[in-house]
Amino acid sequence: MQNPTIIILLFFIIIFGGCNAQTDLNIEKNKSNDFWKKKLSPITYYVTREKGTEKPFTGKYWDNNKKGKYYCICCDQEIFNSKYKFKSGTGWPSFYDVSLKKNIKLITDLSNNMSRIEVQCSNCNAHLGHLFNDGPKQTGLRYCINSCSLIFKN
Repeated sequence: MQNPTIIILLFFIIIFGGCNAQTDLNIEKNKSNDFWKKKLSPITYYVTREKGTEKPFTGKYWDNNKKGKYYCICCDQEIFNSKYKFKSGTGWPSFYDVSLKKNIKLITDLSNNMSRIEVQCSNCNAHLGHLFNDGPKQTGLRYCINSCSLIFKN
């Protein structure tokens, strides 16, 4: 016979284990294209949902030097901290690390006859930018991110 305490504990883990703020954010993965088109500006929809790229030196954060955090514009999940931001000269915000590794997904991108690593929000699958291995010595990484895929809060 199984221990009733273990069965009760498993019951509570199954029932209550997913009840947290992250669960509310995960709903964003199932939104329709119509939802995103209504919620986002045309350029932000193009970048985050169609994997586009904004033109260099046009985004609002490429030259932002304020202290704070950068969140996914689609679902408000924290992605970057300003302490990891650096001037890459590329015209896009560049970071040498992320706030939490679990908040991004890295995906092989073979589009446009190139081999790159795409950076996506792990919560809503928004395209954020690309990861390159030509960053500063702290990590050697450069997260090259579209401004319009982010919201900055200080």
